[in-house]
Amino acid sequence: MNKAELQKIFDDMDGLQVVVVGDVMLDNYWWGNVERISPEAPVPVVSLVRRESRLGGAANVALNCRALGARVTLASIVGDDSEGLAIVKLAGEAGIDTSLVATSWRRPTTTKTRVLSRSQQLVRIDDEVTDELHSDEEHPFIDMVLKYLQQAKPHVLIFEDYNKGLLKENVIKRIMAHCKEIGIITSVDPKKKNFLSYKGVTIFKPNLKEVREGLNLALEQIDEKELNGVHRKLSEMLHHDVTFITLSERGVFYDNGFSSAIIPSRIRNIADVSGAGDTVIATASLAYALTKDMNLAAELSNLAGGIVCEEVGVVSIKKDKLRKESELLLC
Repeated sequence: MNKAELQKIFDDMDGLQVVVVGDVMLDNYWWGNVERISPEAPVPVVSLVRRESRLGGAANVALNCRALGARVTLASIVGDDSEGLAIVKLAGEAGIDTSLVATSWRRPTTTKTRVLSRSQQLVRIDDEVTDELHSDEEHPFIDMVLKYLQQAKPHVLIFEDYNKGLLKENVIKRIMAHCKEIGIITSVDPKKKNFLSYKGVTIFKPNLKEVREGLNLALEQIDEKELNGVHRKLSEMLHHDVTFITLSERGVFYDNGFSSAIIPSRIRNIADVSGAGDTVIATASLAYALTKDMNLAAELSNLAGGIVCEEVGVVSIKKDKLRKESELLLC
């Protein structure tokens, strides 16, 4: 691929319309200094310097899609609380459409608060309810999303499953069926609970741990032959198009039934792997929607995931930085 062809792909991302459906969360960061141990217990005393809130979960996937230039609609449910309002505000400021974000009085907004000192995480506090979505909220949510899909006909829909209760089996089944009916490309970042519920999805993107848990496999030898076997097992159950597995420091693997490859990671100064999977699925979904070339989608998303790991905390990809690195390494 030459630079002009690659540039066109990055330019064409601006014309894509994407819907991200899944569990959103608010990522709070409390930064401070540690100069002494508490006299009350053997724990560090953190003197707070600043606080910051960022979009997490499905909202971070939406943010990454928006950072790549796509028009993005976020579909989720937040709590009737200040954290839910913060997510809607941050998403709106980033240019993400939040018209499909509903509010629930039954559950709080999932919030993860990380306390850090000198770029090191000292503790993480999670505030969440992971019960499945109540039927009184489930059906209006499905109807709202299906109506939007019928009217907007986006190019791609991304399911982002964090096992927080929104993506229960019926929600997945109804939305997936409608996407297939009207020809929308779908991708999913699955978790163990609904691992095999995404039948007919275009791109199935678990990580290695999720594959081991979801299929109850040891996977001692991580090589292309064994991962091809994983694709065949998944294909028998899901009837999907592409298996795309993130392999942590080893890189990524894809198999579309016609070709497969392990694409190794580049050497980097890793600061934090939080949110890298969100960046990978966003980049791969957009690239595949434009080109139907899974090798290229895997290459670009592998680079994107590595880039965001060089920063502390959950951050979105910078499109210009990804473009420049892609030109240098892929052209």
